[in-house]
Parts: sequence; structure tokens; C-alpha cells
Amino acid sequence: MAEASKFLRLFAKEQQHTEHWLGQRLANVAEELDETGAYRLTTEELAFGARVAWRNATRCIGRLYWKSLHVFDRRETTTAEGVFEALCEHLSFATNGGNIRSAISIFPEARRGKAPVTIHNHQLIRYAGYKDDATGLVIGDPASVGFTRFCEALGWKGNGTAHDILPLVVETAGHPPAWFEWPEAITLEVPIEHPTEPGITALGMKWYAVPVISDMRLEIGGISYPAAPFNGWYMGTEVGARNLADAGRYDMLPKVAAALGLDTAHHFTLWKDRALLELNTAVLHSFRENGVKMVDHHTAAEQHEHFERIECRHGRKVTGEWAWLIPPMSPAATSIFHKEYDATVLKPNFFYPEKEARGCPWSMG
Repeated sequence: MAEASKFLRLFAKEQQHTEHWLGQRLANVAEELDETGAYRLTTEELAFGARVAWRNATRCIGRLYWKSLHVFDRRETTTAEGVFEALCEHLSFATNGGNIRSAISIFPEARRGKAPVTIHNHQLIRYAGYKDDATGLVIGDPASVGFTRFCEALGWKGNGTAHDILPLVVETAGHPPAWFEWPEAITLEVPIEHPTEPGITALGMKWYAVPVISDMRLEIGGISYPAAPFNGWYMGTEVGARNLADAGRYDMLPKVAAALGLDTAHHFTLWKDRALLELNTAVLHSFRENGVKMVDHHTAAEQHEHFERIECRHGRKVTGEWAWLIPPMSPAATSIFHKEYDATVLKPNFFYPEKEARGCPWSMG
């Protein structure tokens, strides 16, 4: 009731509901809690809560657009097939021919601590990782090795390439996990090409258009929604400085450096920095040329500054985790690097679950 009261007071204040409305709503919630041990948010409350959860996300640099989040209320969807159909609609809506739209699909709340719907994917769209245990070599995304093996144990089989899109894996109450292959028509991908360096283009890199995080728990007013996949759009460095560049991911910097003819024998040649710059140039160029929305990290930092000014005008303190808000490339060239942030977590918000605690069979892979 304390969590419900705090949220509903915030809702009433920002949506300009009267004190009479608030009193009546709190009374109804208290009665519902007494009778059933739970209460149900209205569609309007759910949408507001999801948007504020984005506003409160301390690790997100893109919070300026929190009000634009499209909310799909899927609380009545309880079958694996229904979840798959709903998420196909989500992906189609979000992809929007490349003009990416932020969206969230909220499935049933946890009941007595148990999740009616569990989505096992980290992101709805992600590439498989195939590891040769004898050599340690990985084809594809090393971050996906454990989940790929889990999918294979369920009966899925990929093509063994570096860019096999993993299936959706859904588990509903009383049923084993089920997997579903994504329709090709809704899985937009971008080939990575460099505007002036054909050697980088020849590396054959690509990336998917929409990042839909699907393993975080949404909490609103004391109610937990364990399945609530959401997306914004990519910041270029997420792909160019992390997914493609990290040594524990696609590790493309040595290959990019070779394509550029850089001297990699010594660190003082700054070959990694030069390769990183050209890789990120290629990513931004490719998304733009293919008409897929993406923001560069300098623009994103300016947008976050604007978000902070707006929140200040409304008397709301911006919380944030500095280490996550600074971009992974040229952070000191952005204003965020030179600020301090209070990392206090406000609610509503999104939370990472402990995979081991929920019995995720691929969590240690």
C-alpha cells in the first residue's frame, strides 16, 4: 500500500487529478489489497508508470523522449503463442521502416512472486554465438554463447554464421519454454559500410536496427512486471564502440586496423583509437544511408542536457549513474563527463533480475 500510495500521488499530481479523485482511488486500492492481496493499475496509470520508469532510468542517456513511449498493454496475454504474436506487432511498430519508435509491451504482473510470462532473451533480436570448446573460438556474438546453446537444446538450429538471429524463447506458467523464429520481414538489419574505406566495407559487418531489452523487470506502484520488453533507438557508440569493438564481443578493431593499414605493433601509434573512430564512422554512415534512426553520442549528450533543464523547471532532480551516462568514445568531449550525478534509484523503474534466482538455465553459460 505504501508503494501504491506513493505512485498514485505522483500520478495524481502530474496528471492533475483532484484530491477527491486521489482519495477515492487510494480507498479503492486499499479495499482491493485487503480482499485479494493485490491491485490492478488502470490502463492510464500503467502507461504513465512505464513512461516515468524510463524518465527514472539512471543509466539511460536518451530520457528526453520519455513522454513519447508507446505502451502496449498485454496484461491479458498468457500463452506463449500470444506473447510471440504481440512481440511481432511490437517489433513491426518499433521498426517502422527504419524511423524507429520507442515502445514497451507489458505482460501480466507477477502473482505471489511467480512470473506468468518469462522471456528468456536478453534482447528480442540478437545474434547467436557458436563456441568451439576445443579451440575456444566463437563464430558470432560471444555474449550469446550460453543462450545459443539453450536454444539448441530446445530444438532450434542456426546456420552457423556470424549473424544468425536467435529465436524468441518464452516460458508461461505450467509450460516448458517454447521457441519461435522471427519473421524475416520484421527483423531489419543494416550492412556496415564505410563512406571512403572499402576495406572496412569488405569485412561484411552488419547489425540489427532495433535494440529491444527484454530481461528487465518493470516495477510500478509496488507491482512487478517481469516481462516488459522495451526499446528506444541506438546511439552509434553502442554498436560501434561496444558490440562490434569489445574484445569480448565481435572484436573487430584489429580487423579494421588491418583494413586501414595501421601499425598495430605499438600502443603509441593509437591504432585502436583510429580504428575505433573509423568503425563508428562506418556505423553512423550505414544507419543513415539505410534510413534507420540512430543518434551520435555528442547529440545524445546534448539531448540529455536538455532533459536535465526540463526536469529542473518541473522541480524534479535528475538522478543518474555517471559511468553509464558517459559514452564509451570521447566521453571528455561531452558535458556529461564533467558533471556529478546522484545515483539514487527512484520508482517506477526497470530492474535487472538475478538470472540464477529465477532459475534461468543458460545463465552460467
